[in-house]
Amino acid sequence: MNILISGASVSGPVLAYWLKRHGFTPTVVEKAPTLRKSGGHAVDLFKPAMDIVERMGALDAIMERKTGTEWITMIRRGTAKPVNIQVSRLMGGISARHVEIMRDDLSEVLYDATKDDVEYVFGDSITSISGDGEVTFERGAPRRFDLVIGADGLHSNVRRLVFGPESSFTHWLGAYIAVATIPNYLDLGDRMAGMPTVGRMVGVYSARHMDDARAFFFMRPAGQLDYHYRDTARQKELLREQFADLGWETPRLLDEMDRAEVFYFDSVTQLRMDTWSRGRVTLVGDAGYCPGPAVGGSTSIAVVGAYVLAGELAKELAGGQGAARGDHSRAFAAYESEMSEYVRRSRDFAMTAAKRLIPGSGAEVWALINGARLFTSLPTRLTRAITRRGGGNLGMHDTFEPKDYGALTPAHPPA
Repeated sequence: MNILISGASVSGPVLAYWLKRHGFTPTVVEKAPTLRKSGGHAVDLFKPAMDIVERMGALDAIMERKTGTEWITMIRRGTAKPVNIQVSRLMGGISARHVEIMRDDLSEVLYDATKDDVEYVFGDSITSISGDGEVTFERGAPRRFDLVIGADGLHSNVRRLVFGPESSFTHWLGAYIAVATIPNYLDLGDRMAGMPTVGRMVGVYSARHMDDARAFFFMRPAGQLDYHYRDTARQKELLREQFADLGWETPRLLDEMDRAEVFYFDSVTQLRMDTWSRGRVTLVGDAGYCPGPAVGGSTSIAVVGAYVLAGELAKELAGGQGAARGDHSRAFAAYESEMSEYVRRSRDFAMTAAKRLIPGSGAEVWALINGARLFTSLPTRLTRAITRRGGGNLGMHDTFEPKDYGALTPAHPPA
């Protein structure tokens, strides 16, 4: 069975790996001409995703490229003394297994795990998908596929072509995020430094293997901002308007942002779809269920979703069970059923996290800093018990246990 995957960032390569293991023939098309090498921004992998990448044989490469951030230094506006928070204690209370890695580093590791067995087509994009599986491209000749999977992110092209405009499914969480690649002038390696204030947070971090750094800006304006998603000059202007009055390193970070060639700006937007599948097409990761950039654990969920989708397709099509053997629509439905609770909890968590990360009052700024300080002062065993029993969706990742689809893998997977 030939399966086309749109997107070579995170969920696309993971899906391709497991589809190949289960005996399918995946092809990955990526609009970018090559894998991005700018480093991206930092993302988190939690226990279920860590377990999956370990099964892929990619864990050692991921651990070699982890950011190495050991401390978060919280700068309190108007107060000289900062608050230092140990990352291992903070994240250890949330998940039993965790790693932070730059997104583009993760993409490269996942690509390396699949490039010898999977066809990748760079510098092209899907323009149409017919009901019988014929796919046309911007540059390449038309091809026919049995299934098409959109793994192309929050602003998915596949979703637009099959389900309609993005605006039909998005829910703004009231915030915006920006990340700029800047010189590591503070010589950061194992530390992230940030200043939360009412309605805003600004900060900077690097990674142990990087020569540069990332400046980040979170903001919660009174209403939605007026800008075009490709107009970076306007986006930088909006950031200056929102952050110009802040002290600490903010003026320098804004100056470096103006000079930055690698710059990301987006709304913190959540996708809400009744179904991720239609006909021969389904969506995975941010393309189908983005909980919100930087607030909902979307990278981990993308890894898990890709693994589950491949497994359910194998169970239904490659494995062949019962009278429904060969029915991809049943596999899609099983995939959605398997992931629905995890996705729902991630959405709920993201809505709360967006408010807490960008406090709405002085009291909330105090609660953010001192709550983190108190949480990390407790033994990890206790904080993990708190998140499991009374932390709402804070410990949602460790409570999700994907099925083991290993028994469905052919005895001699295709080389």
